[in-house]
Amino acid sequence: MAPPPSEIDLPTPMKLQPDRSDSPTILGYGPGWIGIGHEGVAQKIEHSLVIGSRGEKTDWQCRRFEDLSAAHFEQLAALRPELVLFGSGERLRFAPPQLLQALMALRIGVETMDTVAACRTYNILAGEGRHVIAALLVEQPHSPA
Repeated sequence: MAPPPSEIDLPTPMKLQPDRSDSPTILGYGPGWIGIGHEGVAQKIEHSLVIGSRGEKTDWQCRRFEDLSAAHFEQLAALRPELVLFGSGERLRFAPPQLLQALMALRIGVETMDTVAACRTYNILAGEGRHVIAALLVEQPHSPA
């Protein structure tokens, strides 16, 4: 017969910590915009951007996937993150490997996904305290002709 619950030896308790909140957080997203929050301020961004778990937030001067260049990824490499999350827009598209040379030379990992998935993944990794950069391509929706 098993001892009553009050008599069971429990292992050493595990201390749980809340997610870190000192980095910008992605609060929402939709066609042509991303909502960013940091230190109680929410902002709707309607252009491509780079955000990072160490407070980085800057415009990413790229309007369309087809406009990507090596310079866009060199900008990310200069931040020296553990990992870059590349949000490729409304659908999954991989940047040509020659554009990623600056990241590969520094052994910085790159994960490519559509921008919505990159937003979700960024929040998880930033909340874990990882040094992650999200480069998010925000394409404006096409208006009906």
